[in-house]
Amino acid sequence: MKRQNLVVVGGGSTYTLGMIMSLIEEKKNFPLKSITFYDINEERQEKIAKATEVILREKYPELDSFHYTTDKKEAYTNADFAFVQIRTGGLQMREKDEQIPLKYDAVGQETCGPGGMAYGLRSIGDMINVVNDIREYAPNAWILNYTNPAAIVAEALRREFPHDDKILNICDMPAAIMVSYAKILGKEIWDLVPEYFGLNHFGWFTNIYDKQGNRLTDDIKRAITDNGFIPEDSEIVNDPSWIKTFKQVETMLNDFPDYLPNTYLQYYLYPSDMVAKEEMTNTRARQVINGREKRVHTMSDQIIKDQSTENVELEVDIHGCYMIRVAASLAYNNGDTFIVIVENNGLISNLQSDAMVEVPAALTSRGPKPYAVGEIPTFQKGLIEGQLAFEKLVVDAWYERDYNKLLQALTLNRAVVDAPKARQILDDLIEVNKDYWPELKQLQPVQG
Repeated sequence: MKRQNLVVVGGGSTYTLGMIMSLIEEKKNFPLKSITFYDINEERQEKIAKATEVILREKYPELDSFHYTTDKKEAYTNADFAFVQIRTGGLQMREKDEQIPLKYDAVGQETCGPGGMAYGLRSIGDMINVVNDIREYAPNAWILNYTNPAAIVAEALRREFPHDDKILNICDMPAAIMVSYAKILGKEIWDLVPEYFGLNHFGWFTNIYDKQGNRLTDDIKRAITDNGFIPEDSEIVNDPSWIKTFKQVETMLNDFPDYLPNTYLQYYLYPSDMVAKEEMTNTRARQVINGREKRVHTMSDQIIKDQSTENVELEVDIHGCYMIRVAASLAYNNGDTFIVIVENNGLISNLQSDAMVEVPAALTSRGPKPYAVGEIPTFQKGLIEGQLAFEKLVVDAWYERDYNKLLQALTLNRAVVDAPKARQILDDLIEVNKDYWPELKQLQPVQG
């Protein structure tokens, strides 16, 4: 089995140590020759990288090399895989994404509604540059992108690189949900076979089977409605915000019992409730800054000080394992099934062909082979078409520098729905994103 050269783009991320532990856990399935971190923030990356050196020395001695760099050529040359996890503007801009909509009683969230739009407009240009840089030095590398908001980023990359068959956009949220399904059933996540359709952070599980073909969907529904639903993935299991999010699945299932919902649908189905639960001074971004970011940096400092991992608790999470098993299936032609983001092209037969949809696919060395979904019901189709229009208008606006299309996008979005409110939010977001967004043109009002 060929050992792979991996570059992690965004090496300073607070998720990186979890990814490293997952690479160690999965090394038999995805053996590595080298790991390289690349980040434009040298100081942030260095702390994570120095801790990683210690972890790898202890737990991955068979690795030939590990290094970290801010030089693109050094990072990407000879790479077989690039895992991309960038956050343009950092958590400080995420906090603004969340606070500004809340000021106008609209959903303030990282990837949904106005916050998702703001983050998407910051991410598009940097993601295009990342792909171009990788292709300059590693033309045949697989690029696995899980930069958020994945739906908007995937749409932009579809337009910018229409013939690049080795870019795959993926999200670990369906897997994080399936970890909880597996716990309910007394199984491992890898024992489950999902049927799923939608857009990223906007989809439904139609069925869950085991590998013997037994349908387990009704067992899961009954367990959730009888006993509730809680997160089980190690990264979110004790997080109060995620516990509330998973609890909301019970409400969604009671209101709309046909399918098992993605947790993110709460922001679109119950926007007023979501606004009421948020605190301007304690946004999700602030919780991450004071929680995961502080915890990871403290852990890194301890590892570096001790030159050992004996005094810290390192955990494997589904975020990393999912990405790695996806990579392994692509690298070794395994044909394993994962939920990924691909161009529709008739998969959902009553949805436009150029939508970037999230569906199960067999992953081979020739890329994803997605499974057809067929027609979807009117309710889900109507919701998806509104969200899809929002996503496409945001990407249109980035390319065309068009203020009016962003206003249209926010007015369409179920987290806003109100044109005057959309304009207020948009104008505030433009002001704080001057260093990140393209300069926008605005059509003048018609004079009477």
